[in-house]
Amino acid sequence: MFARWNRMAKQFARIAKDITMAVKAGGADPAGNPTLRRLIQNARAVNMPKDKIEAAIKRASGRDAASYQQVIYEGYAPHGVALLVETATDNPTRTVAAVRNLITKNGGNLATSGSVSFLFKKMGVFRLDPAGIDQDELELYLIDHGLEEMGESTGEKGEPQLVIRCAFADFGHLQEALEARRIVPLSAEHEYVCTVPTELPEGQATEVLTLIDKLEQDDDVQRVFHTLA
Repeated sequence: MFARWNRMAKQFARIAKDITMAVKAGGADPAGNPTLRRLIQNARAVNMPKDKIEAAIKRASGRDAASYQQVIYEGYAPHGVALLVETATDNPTRTVAAVRNLITKNGGNLATSGSVSFLFKKMGVFRLDPAGIDQDELELYLIDHGLEEMGESTGEKGEPQLVIRCAFADFGHLQEALEARRIVPLSAEHEYVCTVPTELPEGQATEVLTLIDKLEQDDDVQRVFHTLA
């Protein structure tokens, strides 16, 4: 139970930071800020209360709002698994020290920029509720708007999801195409999808997952992408 609350609090904090960056970049009105519109959908998908969402937007609009910058760190977990650690920070000196410390203490090493990013492809990823959707028809429609992959998956609670992916450059086109069909995604985010997965035996994989979990718990870390199969 505690772990679930912990994860929920982390999700809320991550979205609040994303909202701050979106409002600073494009304003506080979701109607004119597609990034903010998408983040509000993502917040609802993880059951973030409406008052928390509104408070995050209001706080981001204030003069005293923290200024976060997105910094991606590259490195290796134990056993050669590549890592991309996406952070949102108001103090990169603090953040790089914390990330380096966690990685080295857990058998990995921080690498220079460009060392592992070529092993990932940045994609737009939309997760939909498949209920009432004609998948073949939707796939044909979305191909003209940048769709690259479409498939079924399960969410955190075991519920069915339809996952659609596009090149990140086509993210806006696909978002607009779904909005034109009045399809509201459960979530819409960018992800770094690994192109060369690393297979490991269970014991070694557990070491890697332990490091990823520790990184994800850091306040400045938004998400961790990896090449573990």
